[in-house]
Amino acid sequence: MKSKRLEQLMTFLDNSPAEPFILFAIAKEYEGLGDNEKALEYYLRLEGADADYVGTYYHLGKLYEQLNEEFKAFSTYKKGIEVAKKIGDQHSLSELAGAKMELGDDEDFLD
Repeated sequence: MKSKRLEQLMTFLDNSPAEPFILFAIAKEYEGLGDNEKALEYYLRLEGADADYVGTYYHLGKLYEQLNEEFKAFSTYKKGIEVAKKIGDQHSLSELAGAKMELGDDEDFLD
């Protein structure tokens, strides 16, 4: 089921296929509609389009947690922490570090 908002976002996406904010908004909209598969698809597309869009990592990590993919969530938070450090975003760094800490530490997720 698509919402009117989702339809509008898809129209925007047609005009700007790699616009990070639009991809993020679509992923969040699908999450809100309970379609985690499509949300995941758009978060991953966003990560591919703009790896420095730091907001991706917290929300993608939380989605992985909902999907019981703790290793992927932990890895996503770690990647986001590196991006936040690189771009100097202290707020995102703090959020990501907190989310990562809630899951465990590196020893809990050794390959």
